[in-house]
Amino acid sequence: MRIITIDDIIDTYSKFVQRGGVFIFTKLNFKSETRTKSAFNESSVLSSNWWIIPYINQRWNKLITGDPHLNYEAYFVKKYLNNKKGLKLISLGSGTCRHELKLAKYEQFEEIICIDFVQSRLDEAQKIAKKENLSNIKFICGDVNNINLKNEYFDIVFFHSSLHHFNQIESFFKNRINKLLKRNGLLIINEYVGINRLQFPDFQINAINKSLELIQNKYKTRYKSNAIKKTFYGSGLIRMIIADPSECVDSESIIPTIKKYYITIEEKPYGGNILMNTLKDISHHFIELNDEKKEILDNLFSFEDNYLLNHSSDFIFGIYQKI
Repeated sequence: MRIITIDDIIDTYSKFVQRGGVFIFTKLNFKSETRTKSAFNESSVLSSNWWIIPYINQRWNKLITGDPHLNYEAYFVKKYLNNKKGLKLISLGSGTCRHELKLAKYEQFEEIICIDFVQSRLDEAQKIAKKENLSNIKFICGDVNNINLKNEYFDIVFFHSSLHHFNQIESFFKNRINKLLKRNGLLIINEYVGINRLQFPDFQINAINKSLELIQNKYKTRYKSNAIKKTFYGSGLIRMIIADPSECVDSESIIPTIKKYYITIEEKPYGGNILMNTLKDISHHFIELNDEKKEILDNLFSFEDNYLLNHSSDFIFGIYQKI
């Protein structure tokens, strides 16, 4: 476990350059909830993380659905909900509801409820829903644990990159999630399920640094900076807690807990162990590709695939059924 690292200093300075002193000041608040909200309130701020790369998204699609141009929402609906009607889905920690808005366009869903504790993100989603005449999707702002919801009411509970922000995962499932789902209801996740607080082991950090050697320096300048990303050190525990107390707080308990209460219908690991950290702060170089940059990404993909032969995936798409 690392208390503080060089990356903590680099990342704090980068955030100051990208977002200004006001953002840094919010992290000095004594209330953990306020610090967490500040992390999610910045959804509209541009960054340079791996998810902004279209070619990465195609890799995810291929590993999850088998088709680089088929997203998991369409895949899931077609494969598992083709002849269903009147379904009720709840999304916990929905953010801007990008995925839920996609699902709302399918006739299978009678009601989709999105819950998040940042009102501005839900307001953004509501504007889109209104513009696209989606009347089957609703938005609730508040703490998931304190909102009155009907037990055994939902056919599907859905998490996209939000479950790893919940603490005490087993208790959360036992006392909340399992009660919301109908008998034989489905749990859908697309999640980081790796080590808590991103405290990666030395062998993973060493592999990430080896992968950085596959990228030419001209593509390793950090976002809004001339500094070259030469080494990955990992995140220190103090910065993780200060920046966002909810980040990966109990992520390594996700899969063991799900296996305890649910039957696995489908589970697709799609890596991230190498790519997420190698491409952090330099992803902007790879949004538009030429032959050289495409070859770099292909080499990184092969590197991660080889790594995953001997290590479990940090990210998983899964479909599970309540026992």
